[in-house]
Amino acid sequence: MKNIAIAKVFQDIADLLELKGENVFKIRAYQKVVRAIEHYPKEIKIMLDEGEDLRNIPGVGEAIAKKTTELVTTGKLGYYENLKAEFPEGITNLLAIPGIGPKTANRLSGELGISSVDALEQAIHDGQVAKLSRLGDKTADNILQQIQALRRKDQRIPIGEALPIVEEILGSLRSVPGVRNMTYAGSLRRFRETLGDIDLMGTADNPKEVIDAFVALPRVGQMLAQGPTKASGIVTGGLQVDLRIVEHDSFGSLLQYFTGSKQHNISLRERGRRQGLKLSEYGITTIATEKLEKFAVEEEFYHRLGLQYIPPELREAQGEVERAEEGTLPRLVGLADIKGDLHMHTDWSDGHNSIEEMALAARDLGYQYIAITDHSGGRGIAHGLDVERLREQIAEIRALNEHIGGIHVFTGIEVDIRADGSLDLPQEILSDLDIVIAAVHSAMHQSEEKMTKRVLSAIENPDVDIIAHPTCRLLGEREPVAIDMEAILLAAAKYNKVLEINAQPSRLDLNDIHAFRARDLGVKLAIETDSHSTAHLGFMRFGVGVARRAWCEPRNILNTLPLGEVTSFLNIGVDE
Repeated sequence: MKNIAIAKVFQDIADLLELKGENVFKIRAYQKVVRAIEHYPKEIKIMLDEGEDLRNIPGVGEAIAKKTTELVTTGKLGYYENLKAEFPEGITNLLAIPGIGPKTANRLSGELGISSVDALEQAIHDGQVAKLSRLGDKTADNILQQIQALRRKDQRIPIGEALPIVEEILGSLRSVPGVRNMTYAGSLRRFRETLGDIDLMGTADNPKEVIDAFVALPRVGQMLAQGPTKASGIVTGGLQVDLRIVEHDSFGSLLQYFTGSKQHNISLRERGRRQGLKLSEYGITTIATEKLEKFAVEEEFYHRLGLQYIPPELREAQGEVERAEEGTLPRLVGLADIKGDLHMHTDWSDGHNSIEEMALAARDLGYQYIAITDHSGGRGIAHGLDVERLREQIAEIRALNEHIGGIHVFTGIEVDIRADGSLDLPQEILSDLDIVIAAVHSAMHQSEEKMTKRVLSAIENPDVDIIAHPTCRLLGEREPVAIDMEAILLAAAKYNKVLEINAQPSRLDLNDIHAFRARDLGVKLAIETDSHSTAHLGFMRFGVGVARRAWCEPRNILNTLPLGEVTSFLNIGVDE
C-alpha cells in the first residue's frame, strides 16, 4: 500500500470523526498526519521492512504508528472499518464536497439515500435537495456549483500550462490604474505541479474597475460569479480563476490566507489561539480586546506570530512552522543561484538551434557554463549521434570554446539506457566526454524489478555522471514507470551520482517528494531544462520551484556551483 492510499484512509477517518462530533483536537491530529504521510519522501512499507520507527514521521505518534502498521501489513484497519460501519455507505464522498458539512451530509444520506456525487447532482436536478427543510433552491444551487468546481479540480492542469495563462491575465490587470498589488495565490504560489483552479489576489484604489477589466478579458469565458470586489470565471482551457480585491492595508493577510495550504493555516491558527490570537483573511485579532491588526505585507503577518517568514513552497504542514519558530528554515535555492545548465539539445539531434546559439542564449542569462547533451544513436527518432558524429561534435565544441568568451561549453551526451541496462555508446567515446547523462527512453513497460535493475546498472557505470528524468513520466500524458525509487536514491548516494530535476514543465522529474528524499540522503541534484531550443532555457524556473518544495538549498544543487567547482566535482580533465 502506497503512502497516498494510507493518507486517504486517515483523511476519511478525520471526516467521519468530524461527522460524529468528536473532540476537535483528535480530528486535527488525523488531519495533520494526512499531509505528513502523503508527502513523506520514503514509502512506509519500506520503512517497516527496514524496521524503522514510524514515529520519525512528523505528527505520527504511537497510536497512529500502530494503525499505520496494521493498515500496511494487513491491507485493512479495524478501527476504520468499525467507524465506517456507523454511517451510511458513501458518506465520505459527500463530505469531500466544499460547503457540505457533517449535518448536511447526514441529511442527504439519511433522508434521500444519497451516497455518491453523481447521485447528489441528479437529486439536485430533480429538485429533491431543494425540498429538504432549511435547504432550499439557493443552497441546492450552491452545492451544484461546488460539484462542478470539484469536477474541474479533478481535471488538474499541469503548472506549465496554467502559469503562462495566469501571467497573461495578471499583466492585463496590473495595467489597470490604481492597482498596487496583484499576484496569484493558492497551490500555484506553493508551486504544486498540477492545479485545480487559480486564486488571484490584489488591491486597487477602485476595485470595481479591476473586476470589470477581468470580466472583459478575451480569455475569460463563462462567468460563475461577479460582485464589486470578487469575480469568478472560466478561462481558456477550462481553468477556473477566482479574483479578490481588498484594501491595501489588508493585502498581506489575504495573500497568506489564500496561499494555504489548509493544514499549514490550521497549524498557524492553533499557534495563534495559544497566544490569545484569532487569525483570518482580514488580519490577526487579539481575542481579549477584539482589536484587529491588519497586515499589508505578508512577512509581518508571520513575524507577529513570532515566526520566521515561511516561503510559500514550504507551507505544506511538514514541520515548517516548528522550524520557523526556531529560526532554522533553510535559505531555499532561487533562480539567481543557478550558474549553468547541464542538459540541452541542439540541431545535431532533435533540437532547433545550433550549439553556438544555445551557448549565446545561456550567456545572456548570466550562466557561466552549459553542457551540450544531444541524444545517442539509439534514439533514431531523435536523429541521435553515433560515435563518428559525436567525435565531430566534440571537435566543434572545443573550437567554439576557443573564441566564444564569457561562457564555457562542456561536451556531453544523453545516452540511452537499453532494456538490458547497457548503454547505447561504447566506453571509449563516453570516457572522452566531460559529462554523460544516462536516461531511459524505451521499453517503459518493464516490471519494477527489471526497470530498477536497469537504472541501477547505469548508476554503477563509472562513465555516467547524471541520471535524467528517472521515472519517465509526462504530466497528464504518461504515468511514471514502475521503479523502486528508494533503491535508486540509495545507489546514487553510494556511487556519488547526480540525479536530475528535469525542469521541462511536462516532466518535473524528480518530483518534490523524491527530491526531498535525495537531499536527505546527501545526493547531489542538478536542475536541468532538457532544452530543445533557446526558448526552453526559461524552463529553469519550474525546476527551481520543485527544488524549493523539496527544501533544497543552493548547496544541494550542482549547477549553483561556479565553473571551477563544477569542473572539480565532475572530475573533468583539462585539455593538454
